[in-house]
Amino acid sequence: MSSPAAPAWSGRFAGVPGRVPALLAVLAAILVPAVFVVPHMLAADGSEDGFADQRNLIDTVGEEFVRYWNSGDRIFSPGMAGVVDYWFRFHVAKAVIAAILSVVLVVLGFLLRKSCPRGSGAGPVKRAAVATGGVVVTVLALFSSVIVVANIQGAVAPFTSLMSMLPVGTRHGKLADTLDQVQRRLAESLETGAAPPPALDVMIGDNSRYHVALAVMAAIVAVALAALSSVLWRRFLRTGPSAGRTRRALGATGVLTALLSLVVAVVAVANLSTASDSAQGLSVFFNGG
Repeated sequence: MSSPAAPAWSGRFAGVPGRVPALLAVLAAILVPAVFVVPHMLAADGSEDGFADQRNLIDTVGEEFVRYWNSGDRIFSPGMAGVVDYWFRFHVAKAVIAAILSVVLVVLGFLLRKSCPRGSGAGPVKRAAVATGGVVVTVLALFSSVIVVANIQGAVAPFTSLMSMLPVGTRHGKLADTLDQVQRRLAESLETGAAPPPALDVMIGDNSRYHVALAVMAAIVAVALAALSSVLWRRFLRTGPSAGRTRRALGATGVLTALLSLVVAVVAVANLSTASDSAQGLSVFFNGG
């Protein structure tokens, strides 16, 4: 009785690989636009729907920045606190959705690779389709990973992330006057070592966290890429010259991951340097750098 059951069991599972990639592709197609649309919806609490409009958000940041600076306090003014809280929720939502998308794409890429192994007898059309799909999935996975990193950084320091929206080139109005004051007090603090005003001290500390967050994540990615490059090179050395195409692919990918590891390591060092001299970094920003 067990022998008839075995083929039925294996038959049900044999159909899974064909359906799962399709389902994952549909899920990825839904998540890609969701990364850009849904975070504003999830971050809004009913009173901040207008922040989905970029122009309105930028204007609000400028207005609340002026109020916060003029308050002379470390604690955010109510309006600024509301915008910062909204921006924190936005970054968390976007990071979570992008992380889910990254996982879906990695699994989909793995299944695509397994769906057309070498020597399987698949025709050139199927191989080309699988290869094209693999390239698209890889590019999207890299893009979504960058979104995850950027939004974790923004969630760690949402105030600094908001400050990046300030139109520092403004030449008229209350915002221009406030930006001039910030620049002067920053210059005084850098030149004389004088204690910065409370609001400026908060900016300096938050800016440092902002860059430390990216430095830490970049360092982790650099180590992971270096480890992957090492694995690829070991496989390259174990692969015989007869497997020419596979060997070339391993070598090329090993070189690429090693180079990417160096680039990301430079990003980590640069951000760590900026974090260690946060006031100088802010001075460059507020002077239009």
